[in-house]
Amino acid sequence: MATRSLQQAKADDNINLNWPERYISIATGVKLSFSGLKGMFKRPFTSFLKLGAGGYLLNRGITGHCAVYERIGKNTQEPININIRSSFIIDKPRHQVYQFWRKLDNLPLFMNHLESVEVLDNKRSHWVLKLPINVAKVSWEAEIVKDEVDTMIGWSSLPGSIIDNAGKVRFRDAENGKGTLIDIVITYQPPAGGIGASIAHILNPVFKNIVDNDVRNFKQYMDLEILANPKKINGHHKEVVIKPSEAE
Repeated sequence: MATRSLQQAKADDNINLNWPERYISIATGVKLSFSGLKGMFKRPFTSFLKLGAGGYLLNRGITGHCAVYERIGKNTQEPININIRSSFIIDKPRHQVYQFWRKLDNLPLFMNHLESVEVLDNKRSHWVLKLPINVAKVSWEAEIVKDEVDTMIGWSSLPGSIIDNAGKVRFRDAENGKGTLIDIVITYQPPAGGIGASIAHILNPVFKNIVDNDVRNFKQYMDLEILANPKKINGHHKEVVIKPSEAE
C-alpha cells in the first residue's frame, strides 16, 4: 500500500502539463496518427513522420509529462494570479449601465466562465464557476464591499472561500458626453493550502484568456441593446430585448 502511494506521488510529481494542454495534445495526436495510417502506402515517409509525431503527442497528453518543458523548467500546472483590466465605452447612459451591473445575476449572461450568480440579499451572492470543458464546478460566496450609485461597484469573495475572487467596476460619463466609460478589474487568486490548492491548477493562462474574453463580451452585449431581465423558460435563460423607449 505504502509502495503504491509512493509510486502515485512520484507519477504526480512528473506531471508538468495542465488538462487543457493535455486534451489538445491527445486530440492532435489522434488526428496525426489517423492521417499517417491513411497515407501509409501512398506517402510512407510522410506517414512515418506523422505516426511518430502523433505517438509523441498521445504519450504527452496521456502521461501529462513533456520532456521539453522539463528541460526548460516550465510547468503549466503551476497556478497564476488572474488579473484582468479592461476599459471601454458603452453607448448607454451611466445610470443604465450601473443598474445592469449592480444586478450581479446578470453577469453570467455575457461571462461564459460563470454558470450562475445567485443574489442572496442586498450584499451577498453565491457564485458558481464553470471549469474549462465542463470538467467540474466551483462555488463560493461573495459580498459587495463598495457601492457608490452610478459611480462604482466592488465585490470580494468571503474569507475561507475555495477560490479568492474580487472585482471593481467604475462608471464615468464619456468625454464626448455620449455613453459611459467603464473601467473593469477582476481577479482570481488561488488560496494557500487546503482545499484551495486542489483546484488552483485551473488558474492558468487558458483560463485567463477565457475571463479576458468574457469581460470584453460585456461591450458587445450592451451595444446590442440586450438589457436585462433573464427569465427562465423550461430551464433556460431567455434574454429580453428592451428598446430605448422602454428603458427610459
